[in-house]
Amino acid sequence: MSRPIRALILMLLVASCGSSDYSAPRNLDDACAIVAQRPHYLSAMQRAERTWGVPVPVLMAMIHQESRFIGNARTPFRYRLGVIPVGRQSSAYGYSQALDGTWEEYVAERGGRSARRDDIRDATDFMGWYMDESRRRLGIPLSDARRQYLAYHEGRTGYRRASYNAKPWLLAVSSRVASRATTYEGQLIACRRR
Repeated sequence: MSRPIRALILMLLVASCGSSDYSAPRNLDDACAIVAQRPHYLSAMQRAERTWGVPVPVLMAMIHQESRFIGNARTPFRYRLGVIPVGRQSSAYGYSQALDGTWEEYVAERGGRSARRDDIRDATDFMGWYMDESRRRLGIPLSDARRQYLAYHEGRTGYRRASYNAKPWLLAVSSRVASRATTYEGQLIACRRR
């Protein structure tokens, strides 16, 4: 085999190993469409539901709010003088928008060194782990998407202090997450009947 052909084959092999589909599903308002387009999302969420008890619709609604199902989602850059980039708003990354410190805590306790925030299985397991901890420490039912989202966004300490009460926009967002979880639940029931 000639050298250029070997180089091309090697390049294609390396490119195929590193590629991931980080784009959002086409119809984020329809749980059945999301599952039909990305069946591995559902299997990852069902696995997290079996492990942690967090209902699939709650996971879906939280991921929708955090990343719109974009695997490599990041927070926007901050700028000085409107043009000089000075870094991102936070270290949040991936489907779950987990912060570096919280992710490191999860990896140390549960995930292992190979866990990645841009892997849907790891991200849903992380969210299940986090919400189960919120249930244990704060008494928030796993099916309560609104309160789970507030604890997820503000952190458990912020939730305990009710810091969200000073953020009317966050209260509105948490209500939308709860509404979306209810919608996704109804849709998932309907698409199982088809």
